[in-house]
Amino acid sequence: MKISTKGRYGLTIMIELAKHYGEGPIPLRQIAAEKELSEAYLEQLVSPLRNAGLVKSVRGAYGGYMLANAPTEITAADVVRVLEGPIQPVEGIENEEAPQRELWLRIRDAVKNVLDTTTLEDLAEYTDNTIHEGYMFYI
Repeated sequence: MKISTKGRYGLTIMIELAKHYGEGPIPLRQIAAEKELSEAYLEQLVSPLRNAGLVKSVRGAYGGYMLANAPTEITAADVVRVLEGPIQPVEGIENEEAPQRELWLRIRDAVKNVLDTTTLEDLAEYTDNTIHEGYMFYI
């Protein structure tokens, strides 16, 4: 499974909105400037997020976008599914031999689990100093 710029930049928008949750609307031009991204492209991405009920827009001089729900209630999967579609490592797994099909399903389920259990709050609070529970390698 490859996440395109739609998913990556969409997550960027949502993480920035999560960081400023409760502060009112944030203009996309601010996010675009801080992250050195195209404001026009971010505008294209925020529309499906708004249609899916993940963000709210506020018009006017002090307008912008804000999360529709708390960052603890929105997962990375919510964002990725809106912008990328279903989470599948390969297409046409039903035509695969049983061992390969099982592998693709296990990979899909692992990716879905990570995305489903990672909230915007988790991502917004992440720093380079965040300790990961992961693999320990010894030499």
